[in-house]
Amino acid sequence: MTLPARSYLFVPGNRPERFDKALSSGADAVIVDLEDAVAPDDKGQARAALAGWLSAAHPVVVRINAAGTRWFDDDLKLCAHPGVAAVMLPKTERVEDVAAVVRALDTVAQPAGNGGGERTVLALIESAAGFANALALAHAPRVARIAFGTIDFQLDLGMDGGHEELLWFRSQLVLASRLAQLAAPIDGVTAAIDDPVAIEHDTALARRIGFGGKLCIHPRQVGAVNRGFAPSDGQLAWARHIVAAAGAAGGAAVAVGGEMVDRPVLLRAQAILREHAARGGASERTEDR
Repeated sequence: MTLPARSYLFVPGNRPERFDKALSSGADAVIVDLEDAVAPDDKGQARAALAGWLSAAHPVVVRINAAGTRWFDDDLKLCAHPGVAAVMLPKTERVEDVAAVVRALDTVAQPAGNGGGERTVLALIESAAGFANALALAHAPRVARIAFGTIDFQLDLGMDGGHEELLWFRSQLVLASRLAQLAAPIDGVTAAIDDPVAIEHDTALARRIGFGGKLCIHPRQVGAVNRGFAPSDGQLAWARHIVAAAGAAGGAAVAVGGEMVDRPVLLRAQAILREHAARGGASERTEDR
């Protein structure tokens, strides 16, 4: 069972001394950022540094500069490198821009030993136009997941606040991902680096809404995100109880703790146990289900 990444850790493209450290952070995926983290005058230097480090032995995601910028074409050339597992396309708004990235990825064959999988695109929704086209973008060929760039999105729409104000938009991206049969979307960053309560709260909220991962801006956030998207001890105990009771009933309807166990409840319990096993079977959270 292959599970989608929970934590995506950004590392600035102009800080090559941090690349290997990011790989050892425990993040499920590393995103080398050529966009927001790199000043305009440093774009070429960052691209060159990344090109010299990329290797099929440690594939990473690369966040390129947006379509229409003067760096887009050169970034696409770099993304043909076999060390690029996926491309994060910022400010994704048009299916045509996704298609341009896919063409660039296909200019070089994937290396032997990668399992034969195609390199994919992570569509980062950061604007009203991108949000309006979210369903079409989710259905675009080779889009693996949608990510929500919450800070830029709020800027584009002139929104204040955060959690309550973005709830409807987040839910719509979850819906679009499900309709396109994609993995659950990736939530935006938590700006607070040294506030474990904030990252835990934001991760828990994202999981409840239906997100399956989160963008991280510092290695200290990775552990909380991974734990937050793993089954809790309470969920595991509940799931084991449900599966055992259903098995003992031999397919008949059964009530467990005052809750009727029908097929959807059993399927949920089985999914929790499969995820736990696929992630290594370690207990990671103590929250209730």
